[in-house]
Amino acid sequence: MPIIHWFRRDLRLADNTALNAAARDSEGAVIPTFVLDDNLLKGRDVAPVRVQFMLESLRALDDGLRQRGARLVVLRGDPATELVRLAQVTGASALYFNRDYTPAARRRDKRVVAALQSAGVRVESFKDLVIFEEDELLTASGQPYTVFTPYKKAWLSRITPIQPERAEWRLAPLPDLPAAIFHIPAAAELGFTNTQDGPQGGEPEAMRLLMQFKDSGALQAYSTRRDFPGVEGTSRLSPHLRFGTISPRQCYAVALSTLSYAFPAKRSFSPAASDVKKEGADAWISELIWREFYMQILYHFPHAERANFNRAYDVVRWGSGDAALDEARFAAWCEGRTGYPIVDAAMRQLNRTGWMHNRTRMIVASFLTKDLLLDWRLGERYFMRKLVDGDPASNNGGWQWAASTGTDAQPYFRIFNPKLQSERFDPDGAYIKRWLPELARVPLEYIHAPASMPPLVQAQAGCVIGRDYPAPIVDHATQKEEILRRFKAVKSGS
Repeated sequence: MPIIHWFRRDLRLADNTALNAAARDSEGAVIPTFVLDDNLLKGRDVAPVRVQFMLESLRALDDGLRQRGARLVVLRGDPATELVRLAQVTGASALYFNRDYTPAARRRDKRVVAALQSAGVRVESFKDLVIFEEDELLTASGQPYTVFTPYKKAWLSRITPIQPERAEWRLAPLPDLPAAIFHIPAAAELGFTNTQDGPQGGEPEAMRLLMQFKDSGALQAYSTRRDFPGVEGTSRLSPHLRFGTISPRQCYAVALSTLSYAFPAKRSFSPAASDVKKEGADAWISELIWREFYMQILYHFPHAERANFNRAYDVVRWGSGDAALDEARFAAWCEGRTGYPIVDAAMRQLNRTGWMHNRTRMIVASFLTKDLLLDWRLGERYFMRKLVDGDPASNNGGWQWAASTGTDAQPYFRIFNPKLQSERFDPDGAYIKRWLPELARVPLEYIHAPASMPPLVQAQAGCVIGRDYPAPIVDHATQKEEILRRFKAVKSGS
């Protein structure tokens, strides 16, 4: 009797825990299935660019399954209803899937499990999305970690060498099913029009990026290059981890392999190669740990999905007191016209590509909350509607970190100065000029603060402030004092 494997955030064949188990337990009689869940497709935070990436990944998944004698079954509707119907039609004895941990996923999966079990179908779930699940790492008192550094120490103390599983099985021919059940729709068929130039989806592309990240030396140099948005110093694997076209175990194993991997002949970094390689691998592994940290935070503290993790900051007053002004400032932030080049470049990168460099994510989030004094939930929602790698846990955790309402011990005085961040992490203005072509001729001494250009220089650069590029919509120093005053009032109880 066949086993249904329900694909969700694991759109790959290699190192897929539940799929490998289904192939073993059924001796290849697997019905690979994905459900286009209308509850998700019509959700408030759906992003067309993310739907496009998902559909591309499904097509790549179907291609891989065809090579192993199978096809991807694609259903649409409520998973609890559709999967029961599929089990009845095919005579499936069991449903296997890999666990997800967001509040919405847990509610959905509880309904699906109950429906399948009521229909007499055995259900098995597996750990796959993470290396350590949400209850595997707890404090000595059995409580979840709420500070990253102790969590990271616990994670590293428990980790062992990992050997990702290969997809070495073939699948038996599927039962006779109508051809329409294998149709993977285009985004337009689902009602989406994608206007962003998002990255390519699929397991082969994920593996190509991972190996390119290692073979180019970028992984080994990650600790020295990752903060510079004008440099190709990151893996670009975040959307693939979001949809599971690659596993965290595959990433971790490759990171460890670089410790014995030689650098390219030419490199521009002066530290000893072994030191650079270790720091690069450590820094990238740390990013994998951040991902799991935020997942376990949202798992144990589901209120943080829509509210402050630290409820003491519920009384912080957001906004200027003028709703129209706040709306105009938020629109300027969304559209990349704040007058702060590093902020505007990052927002235009997001709007154009569906992706943003991690350093600039922190800069723009700090700017929205600490300079514009706007509620972090506005930015979090905008990101979820635009990011190809939009992940509920990581996006929420990052925004609450920037807003100082999250899991930090002493966070409220962490305020990024956008000009200093720009000077430090885009020193030659390459990133700014790429995304803000109106600043292409601005001299380097003014690129981080174009409004400081004398009128003659503005004319020579073809960039008149207020006409070609906006003046800063707020004064950073003034806004910094105001947000500090508001947080200090909360801390003092006044």
